[in-house]
Amino acid sequence: MRPFTIEDFDIGCPLGKGKFGSVYLARLKQSHFIVALKVLFKSQVEKEGMEHQLRREVEIQYAPRGELYKELLRSRTLDEQRTATIVEELADALTYCHAKKVIHRDIKPENLLLGFQGEVKIADFGWSVHTLSLRKTMCGTMDYLPPEIVMGSTYDEKVDLWCVGVLCYELLVGSPPFESPSHSETYRRILKVDMRFPLSMPAGAQDLISRLLRFQPMERLPLSQVAVHPWVKAHSRRVLPP
Repeated sequence: MRPFTIEDFDIGCPLGKGKFGSVYLARLKQSHFIVALKVLFKSQVEKEGMEHQLRREVEIQYAPRGELYKELLRSRTLDEQRTATIVEELADALTYCHAKKVIHRDIKPENLLLGFQGEVKIADFGWSVHTLSLRKTMCGTMDYLPPEIVMGSTYDEKVDLWCVGVLCYELLVGSPPFESPSHSETYRRILKVDMRFPLSMPAGAQDLISRLLRFQPMERLPLSQVAVHPWVKAHSRRVLPP
């Protein structure tokens, strides 16, 4: 199969703009297959020293329902069924990433897109890294940072497990578990794993989140066990593609 060129696409309306480029709705002229086409800002990529990211082969699917963040803004919180479904889909997607030696490092509602059926698609791999060896780079979003990154310690793919726990909490409660008025207070609470469950939090969800938000990375629930956790199994309505 020959590589695609810009001449193979009909370019439509802009879908969004990020730090390194803009994304447009596009359609393959021959098959009429709909995609999202990202146009990178060469100067910004060079300025940030991110040229190595361009060596990856990336396939961008169109996600017509936009960011999970916007759904959360509209609803403020999500119910158990929706949250458990998202958690199961995300665990499966991250399992694939980790098998390919990719750590995302910035899982959050803004970086999760929704397909035609509301299924989750991981986006924005700007902070991701293609290795499962130990890293020491400060990255990610403050409310989602795990203790090892806050401390500047080495870390591995288990940082993504922490993010799944934070996401599950935020979807059910409407705010991240360690959110505080100041950066220093947020970091303090992360390092102490100082989270408080509201009375409305289901016991099963509390158990899952508590198993993911562990100070010691090795103690965090593996992705393979997230999908079969009793709370996820009881509430997820994930529909596998044909």
